[in-house]
Amino acid sequence: MRGPTFTEERAQWARGLHRIAGIDEAGRGPLAGPVVAAAIMLPLKFRRDWLSQVADSKLLTASRRDYLYGRLTVAAVSFGVGVIDSRTIDVVGIAKATRLAMKTAVRQLQPTPEFLLIDYFKLPEVRLPQKGVVDGDSLCISIACASIIAKVTRDRLMVDFDRTYPGYGFANHKGYGTAQHLECLRRLGACPIHRRSFQPVKDVCGRDGL
Repeated sequence: MRGPTFTEERAQWARGLHRIAGIDEAGRGPLAGPVVAAAIMLPLKFRRDWLSQVADSKLLTASRRDYLYGRLTVAAVSFGVGVIDSRTIDVVGIAKATRLAMKTAVRQLQPTPEFLLIDYFKLPEVRLPQKGVVDGDSLCISIACASIIAKVTRDRLMVDFDRTYPGYGFANHKGYGTAQHLECLRRLGACPIHRRSFQPVKDVCGRDGL
């Protein structure tokens, strides 16, 4: 299967734009923990042997993601990460929380990007030229790189939460609604990082009067 390419980036290079940022998120679907977004600017016409290993983060093993994270964070012109916690998700909704995380990540980039390539979304709150790319994490190299940074960042946060809130298995399932997580949720109730606006957490909170 063919991996992501520089097709989208080349289209902007041809227009004379050099600072292209790829943006993606991790953690829209879980029942617990934050949503995390990453933005990354790669050097113009960037080439490295290990780039052929880059893919949508969901298709990579944890060890491969960690390896690429280390390479990307060193090689990038700039990268940024936005983290929006579960309480904010419950207040504003997951779609707006995701855009807030992306906006936060973009604001960290220095120098300011000239164009944004975003997985699926567009960000009307950010006054920069941009394009939402459907299946961008599979097709666009900058977005795929951002997906790796976002995924590794979030996974590490969930491992930390596993130590703070033991018994839920966060280090294993990262907050997704696995059978293990659902059983722990029914047995232990919700903890502070659970998304109370998400089912079945909402039902458990109602049952326990939380």
